[in-house]
Amino acid sequence: EVQLVESGGGLVQAVGSLILSCAASGFPSDDYSMGWFRQVAGEGREGVSCINRSNSRTWYADSVKGRFTISSDNAKNTVYLHMDSLEPEDTAVYYCVADRMLYIALSAGWVYEYDYWGQGTQVTVSS
Repeated sequence: EVQLVESGGGLVQAVGSLILSCAASGFPSDDYSMGWFRQVAGEGREGVSCINRSNSRTWYADSVKGRFTISSDNAKNTVYLHMDSLEPEDTAVYYCVADRMLYIALSAGWVYEYDYWGQGTQVTVSS
């Protein structure tokens, strides 16, 4: 059974920083990309960033480019999201996601149902 466990959310002031972590276990193969979505109450989920763990290619939503950095420690099956210059508009529940097609689908802008999701962690940015 695949499990994704997020940590690192919290309350931060605008222009501050946070680091989210997602520890994965139970992948049936080594070709799963991992990444992050976020959701504001009453709205749909938005892709934030992902990483192809086989070749380290990354994708970012335009709204976070230059401010967020995704990285992966494959030995630990853990992905990190370094969030800098946070803005109140970044306030959301952040979900870790894993799927073989994640990097391809997000890069191409496809609507896609991904296999595995974490439970979510709240990030609140105060102005």
